[in-house]
Amino acid sequence: MTGQEEEQYKKMTQTPIPRLITTLAVPTIVSMLVTSVYNMADTFFVSKLGTSATGAVGIVFSLMAIIQAVGFMLGMGAGSQLSRLLGAKKHREASEVGATAFYLAIIFGLLLTVFGLIFIDPLMRLLGATSTILPYARDYARYILLGASVMCASFVLNNILRGEGKATLAMIGIGTGGILNIGLDPLFIFVFNMGIAGAAIATVLSQCISFLILLFFFLRGKSLISLNIRNVSKHGKVYISIIKTGLPSLCRQGLASISTVALNVNAALYGDAAVAAMSVVNRIFMLMLSVLLGFGQGFQPVVGYNYGAKRYDRVRQSIRFAIGGGTVVMVILAVFGFIFAPQLMAIFRKDDAEVIAIGALACRAQCVALMIAPLSTICNMLFQCTGKAALATFVASCRQGICFLPLILILPRIIGLLGVQLTQPLADMITMVICIPLLKRFFRELKKEEAAFSEG
Repeated sequence: MTGQEEEQYKKMTQTPIPRLITTLAVPTIVSMLVTSVYNMADTFFVSKLGTSATGAVGIVFSLMAIIQAVGFMLGMGAGSQLSRLLGAKKHREASEVGATAFYLAIIFGLLLTVFGLIFIDPLMRLLGATSTILPYARDYARYILLGASVMCASFVLNNILRGEGKATLAMIGIGTGGILNIGLDPLFIFVFNMGIAGAAIATVLSQCISFLILLFFFLRGKSLISLNIRNVSKHGKVYISIIKTGLPSLCRQGLASISTVALNVNAALYGDAAVAAMSVVNRIFMLMLSVLLGFGQGFQPVVGYNYGAKRYDRVRQSIRFAIGGGTVVMVILAVFGFIFAPQLMAIFRKDDAEVIAIGALACRAQCVALMIAPLSTICNMLFQCTGKAALATFVASCRQGICFLPLILILPRIIGLLGVQLTQPLADMITMVICIPLLKRFFRELKKEEAAFSEG
């Protein structure tokens, strides 16, 4: 073991849990917030082009969720595994997993580009575009598809760095691109007079900058993982293991895309204002949830390392700290969002009273559910980073799949637009109830593993 590897191992298995998770979570939260802010910047600047253009951002957000689903599947699949491998001091195997996921992401991204561009109009209609939204959605999506490989690979590099406990480096890469995007949006949209296509170009350029910065860290040896193409595995079981471990992320992100499509299709029945309102609400809540997701992603490598190192006491402590700390933060954000919901909506469409009214109610309902979101989110991340892929996949499928999809099909038919507004909050609450017995069972099994290790 090299000096850098030994130092990182000690940090991950000996630093007090509250300090360690917080240290890793803060840069991750910052990078998640920056990502959410530049997504909101797209919505904000594009909203100046009209209600249909604002709706188009929500439509293409589903496409970006598909790209993210592939990137997160490979990135989280690699990151979760290499945390445990590094904790078990298996560094060669960790590099094999990281390099395999990286090159696989580039290939998958190219496939998304080719098929997406060939079927772009049918794809946009499938994602919920109305006839008035379609031209804007097509212009936006074309450039996003061209950047699919870079986006997928960036997600992998980002998650590898987080998985090995180098969250600050991940933050620098993602954060720089995000800040650049915020500056480029008005330049391309208004100064270069490129309209909604300008917002897409700004997004792709910023993603390319993020990718180059992240790649630089690997090339300069800042990571414990080598991306040398010779490290790409020749064994099918490595590919299966990456995809299996990353499947919860694929389900989470993929179902997020499907649920957004279902939401857009049902909202479209009530006009472009409803599509635009729900698009804005989604962006606002991605900003709030990014804090929780960042906190959880700071929690994951700590649990992965310590689970691999058989430090079960630290695993338990990490879970309790993450759920407790996440709940406190989410309650604060939820109260703020509930009080200022109309003002938050007005930032994006201040001249459209219908958009504000529809969005404010949906926003407040989401705030109520946000308070209980930490338990299910941490539960999902816990199962994934400890290698319990089936449980993690089930939990990941609940929020925007198993619970959401039946509700979005039933509620609008019973209570109309209100059903569209209430579907996600109700799905969140049901998911939390499902997670409680699963978490209790995990603690029981962890105690058995600890007893078996002690006896051995």
